[in-house]
Amino acid sequence: MTTSTAVRDPQKSSEPHLQFAALPYRRDNGLEVMLVSSLDSGRWIIPKGWPMDGLTGYETAAREAFEEAGLIGTIAPQSIGQFHYQKRRKNGAVWLCRVEVFPMEVTQQRKKWPEKHDRVTKWFSLEQAAELVREEELAAVMHQFAALQRVPQG
Repeated sequence: MTTSTAVRDPQKSSEPHLQFAALPYRRDNGLEVMLVSSLDSGRWIIPKGWPMDGLTGYETAAREAFEEAGLIGTIAPQSIGQFHYQKRRKNGAVWLCRVEVFPMEVTQQRKKWPEKHDRVTKWFSLEQAAELVREEELAAVMHQFAALQRVPQG
């Protein structure tokens, strides 16, 4: 699949607009997920963004995690699920977006990052994060991820 930074015209396609997201997690105090505030409404979301030329979906997700939250870590190359949401554009148009989610085990949060002064970041238990996000499909992806983490290895 070829990725592009160009965003499709919603009038020319009935397909949802594709985005890629990181599900940043750590295991310091049980399974925790970092959420970031959205730029428009301040609601809690996970770092996500549009496809970028030359980057795979998981590479795009990792870049968004750094730009939006200063996160560094190991991101899985396989999506663990997807969710849909409606994005309201500045011109009033509403786009349906499909977001592929890639888990990212966080090893550090930098002191400085591109959107530090634009967003709030906070660690939550996975259960609390799933309650705080608006998208039910995203909450379901979080719960599925948590269930996989409890499966004994070996």
